[in-house]
Amino acid sequence: MNRRLVLNLLRRNGPRSRAEIVVATGLSPATVTFVVGDLIEETVLLEGLASTGSTGRRPIPVEINYAGRLVVGLQYRVGEVRAVLTDLSTKALATLSVPVGDVSPEAYVEASALAAEDLLRHAKRERRSIIGIGVATPGTIDIAGGICRVSHRFGWRDVALAAMLAERVHAPVWIDDDTNAFALAQQLFGLGRQHRTVGALAVGVGISCAVVVDGVVHHGAIGGAGKLGHCTHDPNGPKCECGRRGCLQAFYSEPAIVDRWRGRRPRTVTRFDMLQAADAGDEHAVSVLREAGENIGRHLAVFCNIVDPEIVVVGGEAVTFGDHFLDPMRAALAQHTLSPPPPVMPDWQGDSWERGAAALATQKLFDFEAASGHIRA
Repeated sequence: MNRRLVLNLLRRNGPRSRAEIVVATGLSPATVTFVVGDLIEETVLLEGLASTGSTGRRPIPVEINYAGRLVVGLQYRVGEVRAVLTDLSTKALATLSVPVGDVSPEAYVEASALAAEDLLRHAKRERRSIIGIGVATPGTIDIAGGICRVSHRFGWRDVALAAMLAERVHAPVWIDDDTNAFALAQQLFGLGRQHRTVGALAVGVGISCAVVVDGVVHHGAIGGAGKLGHCTHDPNGPKCECGRRGCLQAFYSEPAIVDRWRGRRPRTVTRFDMLQAADAGDEHAVSVLREAGENIGRHLAVFCNIVDPEIVVVGGEAVTFGDHFLDPMRAALAQHTLSPPPPVMPDWQGDSWERGAAALATQKLFDFEAASGHIRA
């Protein structure tokens, strides 16, 4: 617990001297000396250079050695595995995408192993520098057992994914729902870094809203927390991937938004075409984006009334639509929340999802509880 206290202080506030750590944490000087000494010996911390001022030599600061360990982050999508090699700050050192021929767990495990090997080769780094692999996949995840209980997108049920991959790559593996991984990345190093209660809204192929409470991602009883996209928007609506009708994501996921605007257009169009049309004043594009933002914002208001987050970070493909989509969401949120609404901040980082997966392994240094959430071959 003392290690966790010291590391999180340095993560949030940057380099500090031992004396400053004593004041900030309330730990005794002897305890801080012992903990910092151990972490330096393990190369988790580094000593900086003491500066010299008018009062003489100043205390030596210590800081996290982010470059001293590497992590692989994997995001599972239909048809591909997106992969990133990061340091402990989830700074991307190498990225790539590996196609997957089918949706079987075995195919994704094999693609993941190939991705890890290719990343190390591209970055010219050795396997022994890897402390673990994080996997972000859509679904309900038993994080302690490393089991995907159900993924409607892949048709998986009770797949021991972490054990399968750990056996293949011979390294610790953590898995979680992709939006939970995104939320963790925001809490550790992103827009939620200085907040204790954070909502992480993802609007892409699905819609989900993970929550960080008191600095910890909330998973719920069976790992199913945050499935905002499966709230019923209209029971007579289109069929969702979960098998039910009228789920919010069946109406307003990013593909559903683009499909509604596409209509009978003979050519294939993308969200970028839709954005260009909205920017040019296409009334239909603007109307569809306004409707999507308003309705997601109304459901998000229910979440905010229950959770009361300090900030909501929005990620996923739909952030491409910018204020055409986000401003109506903010307006609906303000209209339907009981207290002043939290700020809604878009995350523009294209690799946040893969880096979020990497954070599943990175967090083990910052949270002693994470030790129970991995599978080692």
